Amino acid sequence: MDAAYVFRVAFRIDPCDAAVDPDRFETTMELPARTPGEDGWLFFRDRLWRGEIGDEPSLRRLAATRLGVDDSDRIDVVAVDFRELRTDEAYRDALRDAIADDLGRFNAGGVDEVVHKYLGSSVHVRD
Repeated sequence: MDAAYVFRVAFRIDPCDAAVDPDRFETTMELPARTPGEDGWLFFRDRLWRGEIGDEPSLRRLAATRLGVDDSDRIDVVAVDFRELRTDEAYRDALRDAIADDLGRFNAGGVDEVVHKYLGSSVHVRD
């Protein structure tokens, strides 16, 4: 099984003794998705809503930590946008099964409703 949450991350650089143009850069960041049912697998529920980030300042801090710029006073993460849950069929099926096994946790009537409620239409299955 293979899956990752994909984000577009923008950061600004403020060098000490140099001028830069542009001073804002964008990159793609992939965070591995935890195996459904294991600790951390509810990342989508805790961080996303209808395919958008629920708490962007918190996710900017997470991105800064993952990119190794959280201690920098010269580089700031200024924006994070969710792009997709990129997955294979095995992970998607395991995710749907884990949701179905604990549907009450999501306050929804079915698995499709849960997936749409948190991920919107941003699930992309790849071979």
